[in-house]
Amino acid sequence: MTQRSPALRLIASVLFWLALAFALTMALLPVPPSLPIDGFGDKFEHMLAFGTLTLLADFAFPAMPRLRIAERLSFLGALIEVAQSIPALHRDCDIRDWVADTIAILVVTGLIALWRQTVPKTRSFD
Repeated sequence: MTQRSPALRLIASVLFWLALAFALTMALLPVPPSLPIDGFGDKFEHMLAFGTLTLLADFAFPAMPRLRIAERLSFLGALIEVAQSIPALHRDCDIRDWVADTIAILVVTGLIALWRQTVPKTRSFD
């Protein structure tokens, strides 16, 4: 288990919950507003959202194992896709979106693990 500064955990926690609320809102709105990143495609947006959530969760919840964070965020991505299959939302359920979410989660989880192994403890946020 790693110990991080309380201020960093608090900031990361607030940012995580705000990012989660934003992602859920955008995912469940029948017609989400246009964003500047829309030109990069739907899969890019999924990967950006879940990569960001993974990074913030790692700092917000230092006692939680990274693989558990990855598992729960991947499950969240699957739940979003199931929710998007509700006809009243006029959204599309696409398993490829969940795959994109999970790939981003695993890549960021791996990069965090690699970074934590290579950065000396005196220079890291631990």
